[in-house]
Amino acid sequence: MITAAPARPVVSRDGYLPIEDHGLIGDGSTCALVGRDGAITWLCLPEFDSPPFFAGILDAEYGGRFEIAPVNTVASFQRYVEDSCVLVTSLVSDRGLLQVTDALTLRSGADLSEPVPAGRSELLRQARAVGGDVPLRISLIPKAGVTFDALATGWRFDWQQDGKQEVYLWSSVELRPYGRGLSAAITLRAGETLTMVLHWSGRFRLRQHPESKKLIDQTVYAWRRWATGLDCEGSQAELMKRSAFTLKLLDHAETGAILAAATSSLPEWPGTPRNWDYRYTWVRDASFSNYVFRRIGDPSDADVFLAWVLTNVERDGRPQVMYALDGSQPPEERQDSQLRGYRGSAPVRWGNGARHQMQHDVYGEIIDIAYQWSASGKRVDLQLWAALVPIVEMAIQRWRVPDSGPWEIRTPGRTFTYSAALCYVAIDRAIRIARRDGLPYPKRRWEATARQIRQAALTQSWDDRRHTLTEHLGGSGGLDASLLTLPIRNVIDFDDPRMVATTAAIAAELDAGNGLLFRYLPQVSPDGLPGGEGAFLLCSFWLVDNLAGQGRVEEAHELYESLCGRANPLGLLPEQIHPDTGEFLGNFPQAFSHVGVLASGLRLLKAQRKDAKDHLPS
Repeated sequence: MITAAPARPVVSRDGYLPIEDHGLIGDGSTCALVGRDGAITWLCLPEFDSPPFFAGILDAEYGGRFEIAPVNTVASFQRYVEDSCVLVTSLVSDRGLLQVTDALTLRSGADLSEPVPAGRSELLRQARAVGGDVPLRISLIPKAGVTFDALATGWRFDWQQDGKQEVYLWSSVELRPYGRGLSAAITLRAGETLTMVLHWSGRFRLRQHPESKKLIDQTVYAWRRWATGLDCEGSQAELMKRSAFTLKLLDHAETGAILAAATSSLPEWPGTPRNWDYRYTWVRDASFSNYVFRRIGDPSDADVFLAWVLTNVERDGRPQVMYALDGSQPPEERQDSQLRGYRGSAPVRWGNGARHQMQHDVYGEIIDIAYQWSASGKRVDLQLWAALVPIVEMAIQRWRVPDSGPWEIRTPGRTFTYSAALCYVAIDRAIRIARRDGLPYPKRRWEATARQIRQAALTQSWDDRRHTLTEHLGGSGGLDASLLTLPIRNVIDFDDPRMVATTAAIAAELDAGNGLLFRYLPQVSPDGLPGGEGAFLLCSFWLVDNLAGQGRVEEAHELYESLCGRANPLGLLPEQIHPDTGEFLGNFPQAFSHVGVLASGLRLLKAQRKDAKDHLPS
């Protein structure tokens, strides 16, 4: 459950707020991180995967930030306006309280279930002094290299990205050039407000005071309208709903493509080069996200995504591991020579080199999305079937070929168990679709191959000495937490003795303490990178699923509650957790972690209801 958090001192580390001290706002085209100190230090324009206009979270000096805060902030807390993604940051000073309301505003009448842009291409910041006269510091400093000039109606920044030529700023208070940006020092009297609007549509300039209350209200209304269709139950129903909001904030409205995370290059472990750009759509991540969207009552994004990804496959002749938001490939991975990284943890990366990898699970992910779509009552016609069959054949041809696996190792490929299992999923789900809709398929060959791949995945990965499935075929590899997904994907039963033994082995050998799991151990399963990493949250949610599926419902519930308790006061989760300190690591917020909150919550609730029914007196 998300409860109102008391105000806490604002404490930076090496000049940076902790990752967990941020909230997320968005509009389906881009998103921004708002710190508990009143500063926005991450905003890419005009879209999620565009270059950042503010990137202060990756370099406090050169990255840029947009700050509205008391001169002397003593403590602060944040909350979302109920059932919305409008964020309120309350900053306590020695002179009074400042409330800053932040929104990436939505159009009047916007319907977030429709695959069209809902945003107005603007960031609205409104600050109000409460219970005192509050001296403020205001500054807007774009990322180094951006120039600006004054207009009669505000300021213009030369933001020449993705075809957008300019970004405009309107402010109700006078700003003056200072260094690389603009600043002001004013005292806001009790009850007074100030408004600042950043706009980047390129179609018009703000010439007069915006109707900020109206814009905030219509944005809140659009979010609440979308939320009415959500179906979240259980002990963590409120956190599940916030996880749904977070996934929606990471969802590209036009395509249904879910970002892996909102950011790039937040370190998986301080001081290591494990810093990646996650602002793209991995088919694997989108498959899990679409699964939970369907089950909480919003199938629209999943429907759009299936059409989008199949269009991309048809164009390229094969599925890709990941896509940029326009359906193309992400840019080549490069290191930023200017930005020094969060808390000095370099390198900062743009683009992602995993785009060149082979990851054979992609075949199963796509066919499973189609199967979920079909299972919702839609019919797969011959035209759609013609697009799916070649993907199934690719799975049949390549399941034995070494690949980079689900964790995208940067060493020579291996025949990963997960990859082979998902090739089985591709064939199995295709057969189910064909049977349901009376579609033609090579029955004997597909069914025989499906049995062969499943048997190989469950026998050739088995280590009889250690009594567990292992990461790759051959039975001599390390343990890999992705094995916990095999019963989730119906490759093996949860209570199969092999799966029970594997669950126990993973819980013991990949244990990071306090219910946390490492996804694998790099010293045992080399990935081509130096150093270690934090505990991967989704893996622990998979453990919840397995405990629940094995009838260990109380253990599953206890673990689930502990994992949900790691969310920040806004209900947001990162990719990874530092096992010693509990601090957030990796890109933030991470879609996978919020998928875990939802998927495991739903599975646990089902197991609890079954358990209660089984124990009813006869």
